[in-house]
Amino acid sequence: MIDRLYLRDLVTFDEVELEFDKGLVVLTGPSGAGKSVLMSAILSSFGYATQGAAALCEVNLVKPKGLQSEAYELENDMTVKTLKKEKLRYFIDGQNISKKALAEMFVPYVKYLSVRDRGGFESATLLEMIDTQLIAKDKTFKMSFKEYKKRYKNYKEKASQLSKIKEDEAKLAELIEFATFEVEKISSINPQIREEEELLKVKQQLSRIDKIKDALLNATDIFALEGSVEEVYRLLEKDGSLFTDAMNQLRADFEETENLADELEDVDVEEVLDRLGDLTTLKNRYGSIEEALVYKEAKEKELSGYKNIEKDKSMLESFLALEFSELNIISSKLSQLRQKEAKCLEKSLAEYLTTLKLPALSFVFSSTSLSDNGSDSLDVMLGSSKTSTLSGGEFNRVRLALMATTIPADNSKQGVLILDEIDANVSGDESIAIAEMIYKLASVYQVFAISHQPHLSAKAQQHIVVTKTGENSKVEVLNDSTRVSEIARIIAGENPTAEAMEFAKKLRA
Repeated sequence: MIDRLYLRDLVTFDEVELEFDKGLVVLTGPSGAGKSVLMSAILSSFGYATQGAAALCEVNLVKPKGLQSEAYELENDMTVKTLKKEKLRYFIDGQNISKKALAEMFVPYVKYLSVRDRGGFESATLLEMIDTQLIAKDKTFKMSFKEYKKRYKNYKEKASQLSKIKEDEAKLAELIEFATFEVEKISSINPQIREEEELLKVKQQLSRIDKIKDALLNATDIFALEGSVEEVYRLLEKDGSLFTDAMNQLRADFEETENLADELEDVDVEEVLDRLGDLTTLKNRYGSIEEALVYKEAKEKELSGYKNIEKDKSMLESFLALEFSELNIISSKLSQLRQKEAKCLEKSLAEYLTTLKLPALSFVFSSTSLSDNGSDSLDVMLGSSKTSTLSGGEFNRVRLALMATTIPADNSKQGVLILDEIDANVSGDESIAIAEMIYKLASVYQVFAISHQPHLSAKAQQHIVVTKTGENSKVEVLNDSTRVSEIARIIAGENPTAEAMEFAKKLRA
């Protein structure tokens, strides 16, 4: 519910501040005073495309039940604001928001009908309306509808998987050949983790083997003097154990080096270099030996999957054929219940339509391929005419009648409804019927209606008049006395007669 509107510098309005009541809020006033301009400012605040915007427009409202956002922190008492400088900027509770994001956030909660509006009779919209009615009162439909939705979602996912398999099938041989080649290429080299480091070490040792052998040969002469050194320590009566230990360690190191030299003699240098070349090839292609081994494992799994592809395809085809049959059975049950509910709606609408001097409405069902809504396609006929042939006023009066007839049984709140001259150019009886419908809608919506008819104005919980003096427009919230005067003006013009005043009082009574 919108609690307050504040704006500055909007076309002919210098400044406006209004606090709104619940239920039906009617705006009246002479043509051209600025009623539609005022409503456009509110609509613009919720991301609707409108002409003209205020330099500043703030709308305070109670957060709609169910409105949530991961991107924005929302208070229970919300503020949406537009600020116009070089361009129009949008804010929600002080946070910048794009026009698109704002519109998507509020589209379930702020509805707009005008004589130019031609929406609301699309098949999906009509089916949703009937389904909402049935879900609220028919447990069988609710359970079947929920089951259908769940199973159809799974059906679509499986159908997508089958489609992918069939796409892959066309290039399966090429994929298998490529995966096999990649696996065999890596397998033929059979690289080992850290193998390259060991081979590089061997390569380095091989490059120095001759020098190592020559150095060893020259260094072994040290052992010929070992006994003499030990004799010196003995004669000096000093501890020679450190020298003895060092010589023993040296002897062990020389022996290890000799063994390494013997082993290196048996190493094939060309083989080491070729192996290093193979490992380098893998590194250049895959980034590292570890990545090559991971890639090989992935390709092996891929090959295993290709082997099962025909089996998967067969299982999916069997599942989809069976599920298609089951979904058709469920959608047929849904269709029967929808058609039964549609007949009830047609009867409920008859009284409104008769008063509006419109022919009976009928719902026309036709079968279509399975979709998220079942197998129904739904259209509306008014007498023998399609809704596309109706005038803007007739079109929206039918839409209003549908909305009034399908008010939730629990009277749960439905948000804000903005009506722009929905009762323009109608007869007295039609005006009364429209007022009754809108008044009924005001039990679940906060309705803002621009009107030039006395019957709707008389029923309003809040009556606001918009006037214009020279180039400046202003608004005034009317009291009981001034309301009667304004309704009389609507009836009889700027200088209402006594009869018009009496009639206005009767309407208010």
